Amino acid sequence: MSVQIAASVLSADFGHLAAEIKKLQATDIIHLDLMDGHYVPNLSFGYPLISAIRSLSDKALDAHLMVTNPDVYVEPLAEIGIQYLSFHQETVYHSHRMVQKIKSLGIKAGIALNPATPVNTLDDILPELDFVLVMSVNPGYSAQKFIPHAIDKIAQLKALKVKYPNLLIEVDGGVNGNNCRELREAGADILVSASYIFASQDYTASIHTLKGE
Repeated sequence: MSVQIAASVLSADFGHLAAEIKKLQATDIIHLDLMDGHYVPNLSFGYPLISAIRSLSDKALDAHLMVTNPDVYVEPLAEIGIQYLSFHQETVYHSHRMVQKIKSLGIKAGIALNPATPVNTLDDILPELDFVLVMSVNPGYSAQKFIPHAIDKIAQLKALKVKYPNLLIEVDGGVNGNNCRELREAGADILVSASYIFASQDYTASIHTLKGE
């Protein structure tokens, strides 16, 4: 399977949301960064905007919860109709229970790894996960500089695919035309990109560059 691209609407022009979504025909997934101003020092958007995006596109929606209480978001997001949902294990006392709740609603469940969180913290939950979201920046803001150590994490997770062949590796943060090839070769299955796509003059061309096409 070729790499999938998840366009993060954090960098979109919300004043022209319909037009922005329409220009994402080449993307595979629409990525949603939900921030609460507590777990990360920023606020993003809530259910009304996600519902609007859902009404504007039939693309898969991927919600990344950068919040201190991710449990309360799961059912409302399921009702809106998302396909992927990830949370940070530092915010949850019982990760296994949380993963099972997400999967019981027909949503693919993932855990996000911050730059300082090692892969081996997932050893006991990895068999239950559909994907791992490798953060290649510290979460909270768009347009940050890529942290190269993420490449090592991707390679570690790729090696674990011998045991967990259906596990998807998603990468988020500073993904652009300069590092996308290295990320693909390291083993990434999904590349999340925000400013590289939305700051470009041609969203489709940027997405094809990320795919290596």
